[in-house]
Amino acid sequence: MPKLTDTYAKKLPFSSEGTQKYWDNEIKGLVLFAGKRSKTWYFQKDVGGQTKRVLIGRYPVISSQAARQTAMSLALEMGRGAGKVAQIGAPTLATAMEVYLARPKLRSERYRHGVRTYMENQLKEWLRLPLDEISKSMAVRRHEQLASNPSAANHGLRYFRSIYNHARRTHELPECPTIAIEWCEERPDGRIIEDLKEWRRSVDALHNPIHSVFHELLLFTGLRKGEAFTLEWKHVLDDRIHIPMTKNGRSFELPILHLHHDILKPLRRLDEKWVFPSPKSAAGHITGPAKLKWSPHAHRRTFATVAMEAGVLEEIVGRLLNHTPMSITGQRYALPSVEALRPAMLLTCEELDRRLGRI
Repeated sequence: MPKLTDTYAKKLPFSSEGTQKYWDNEIKGLVLFAGKRSKTWYFQKDVGGQTKRVLIGRYPVISSQAARQTAMSLALEMGRGAGKVAQIGAPTLATAMEVYLARPKLRSERYRHGVRTYMENQLKEWLRLPLDEISKSMAVRRHEQLASNPSAANHGLRYFRSIYNHARRTHELPECPTIAIEWCEERPDGRIIEDLKEWRRSVDALHNPIHSVFHELLLFTGLRKGEAFTLEWKHVLDDRIHIPMTKNGRSFELPILHLHHDILKPLRRLDEKWVFPSPKSAAGHITGPAKLKWSPHAHRRTFATVAMEAGVLEEIVGRLLNHTPMSITGQRYALPSVEALRPAMLLTCEELDRRLGRI
């Protein structure tokens, strides 16, 4: 093992994969981690059967002389018992992600899958890195690389921020490096279905009747596409649709009418479990319906728009869409029943039928 001097540290190559560790031959516990883009000083020692690792700082901001003096001070403190409160080595991003995703109160399984997929695809080379080795410049650079898709760039690095900040609860970590990111401006699509008669012709022209019913149910319920994809017959009751777990982490009861049962009637005998079955899908249900000129979310926006134009109060529209109310009263106290929401659903569906020319 060499003596870690400034000259030696400067000549050390960055790692092509993972992190390389270089230990000092004079001060036991002083180590220089060389990653793909940075070199970082640590002091590490086994205390009471646990490895304690303390971040000293990055080279060359922290010189070898300063790192050596700090390491000697830490060795002295640990020898006196102060090591009992020293930081255990920061977890890797992979470890921190698993701990974060194991939270029982975390949203839905779909959210967990989205976070894991993003981390494993877009931040794969970060997964082996300890969190305190992921710098602000790395976060900014990766965000810029992904910025061709502003929404994906923002969401992905915000997933990372959630994991990082959750790890800060139990580890001594600096502020999240995403603090340096200039977030992309996201402009919601905002489009709705302006001509419902044109929509009707497009839906009727689809070759797969399952996809036709899918789009029609979205329009007449305002359901999210994922909620419709995974809809099971056991959750389609006489007076309501029961969604066991939604995007906001809660179950949801949506009032339905005879009209909704009529929409679903052609699919009743196709599958015992799934409302929208697909034999080609590993999940057993459709995951990518035939595309129309309008996105699935445009159906949801249209449902909300038509409801408000028909005279339904904005707060009630939000309830039908299962949006989380902004006020404490709305969140914790005012909990309207399915029957209380039924008149708003009836008014909305009648207005949709009128615009479709059916009444």
